Amino acid sequence: MNKFRLIALILVAVITGCLAFGLLSRPSVEGADSLDFSAERVAEDIAIISLQNHSVAHPEERARVREYLTTRLMEMGADTVKLFEHNGLTGPENKHVTYTFDATNILAEFAPKHDVATPSLMFIAHYDSRYSQPMPKQDTVWSYGAADDGYGIGVALEATSLALKYRDEWSQGIKILFTDAEEVGMKGMKALWTEHREEFEDVGLVINIEARGPYGPALLFETSPGNEKLMELYAATAEYPCTYSLTTVVYGFMPNFTDFTIIKDSIPGFNFSTIADINHYHTDKDNFSNINLGSIQHYGAQITPLIKRYLTEEQYADKTSLVSSDDSVNFTLPLLGLFNFSKSTYWVINITLCALFILLLISEILRGRVQWRKMLLKALYALLIAICGLALGELIAYISSAIAGATFHPFGIVQGIAGDNAIMATSMVVIICAVVALYLRKQRHIARQSSGSVRANAGATAMMLNTNNTLYGVLVLLALLSLLLLAAIGENLMFLIPLTAATLSLILCRITTLREWHLVGIALIVLHALSFLYALTMALTIGAFGAVVMLALLDLMVLIPLTEIYIRKA
Repeated sequence: MNKFRLIALILVAVITGCLAFGLLSRPSVEGADSLDFSAERVAEDIAIISLQNHSVAHPEERARVREYLTTRLMEMGADTVKLFEHNGLTGPENKHVTYTFDATNILAEFAPKHDVATPSLMFIAHYDSRYSQPMPKQDTVWSYGAADDGYGIGVALEATSLALKYRDEWSQGIKILFTDAEEVGMKGMKALWTEHREEFEDVGLVINIEARGPYGPALLFETSPGNEKLMELYAATAEYPCTYSLTTVVYGFMPNFTDFTIIKDSIPGFNFSTIADINHYHTDKDNFSNINLGSIQHYGAQITPLIKRYLTEEQYADKTSLVSSDDSVNFTLPLLGLFNFSKSTYWVINITLCALFILLLISEILRGRVQWRKMLLKALYALLIAICGLALGELIAYISSAIAGATFHPFGIVQGIAGDNAIMATSMVVIICAVVALYLRKQRHIARQSSGSVRANAGATAMMLNTNNTLYGVLVLLALLSLLLLAAIGENLMFLIPLTAATLSLILCRITTLREWHLVGIALIVLHALSFLYALTMALTIGAFGAVVMLALLDLMVLIPLTEIYIRKA
């Protein structure tokens, strides 16, 4: 083992871990006196909004929030502030309780200083908090709406306040829509869309802001269909971008909806949200003491430069400027930023990479560095390990749910398990250590079997063959999974990124003889795995822990042999 390479590997692992979890790859919080977007100023609005529960079951408290927001918008200089009342609504549907209530939507308009009619950017956030929520082994709780959706309201107000400073430059206007009764089935938004469709006729771009928990990255988790031009705008402007087009695909299969759901097929738009922690979501823990300024700042870093481009450039004077029939494929890597591709380009990348991998594999087989039969067995073994990880992860989730008295939903949202993140983190560490131990045990066994050979380096050669067979077997499996998933849903980043990083590092090492390329490949895999799997875990909760374990093990089974190749002496 090369000690210098081992030290370099440890340093890279620590740095990529910090980057993946946002310690070095998210914006710093700006103070209340900042000239830029300030999370502290947003918090001042949230403090007032979240003083009391203000759900549809709290009409007086909700009215006080509505009055505050109406006054706030007028003080900001809105040209008009309209209230739309919708009486005698009921909801939620198919829940433990039904309320009858009146909903009042708030719509403020800020027009450019010129008199020419232009499209508008529309911010959407809801001002009602969650209604009563029964929790396992607890009394019914009520949310204070600090994150959901105090974040959305505060960010919209702060972003608009900053935009008003360059109002002379606007070519487009701003509308702010604060909806009511979102938590009971988007009843306020549905009523406004049905009864006052004219208010949306001049909207060229929607930015909906939600919060599925108080902390973590502000994720662009959904766009409207045909997002190619939207993502070009986002890619060109957003600072500290955070998005995966895969989340739009996954979200389409989940029984969750926002106000954006009502209009996304008609108006181009973005949907942003924090995604951690599920046990703060819709509960009494969603209060002012638990807000996260770093997460709020992350919304602003992405949204404020985006809206400046939209408001000030004449190309967006055409309301259909962001309409497209094509979707893009995109993902982010902390520090490296956003990778955005058209569908056709993404297919070309996949085909090219698979061709390169096949050529590399054939070369290794011909040179005797890979034994194809054993490699295929290793691929099947990796698949078996991944499936076992899937089953084990779901078993851990089931047992945790049973102990906590929470309702278990296989691969679904599970709420009410105290310490669920700690359970998942601890379980993942134990599983990873077990898989590493199995691999090292196999290597020692191979070395012992070869110890009687007359060749001095027989053990090292046998171990190297096992390493290569393992690595290429897993890569074959990833290549097949990549193509299958791409054909099925048009997305495969969770398999493509480790396959790409490993393949290119192996090729570049072959060409240059520099083993440091393996370190680069390892860093990219770790960076992707930690950031993506963290987002996936927070979004899907412990109910989908099995899927997270499976994906983590596939990454791990690439990292183990690649790491051994990098640090070994020969």
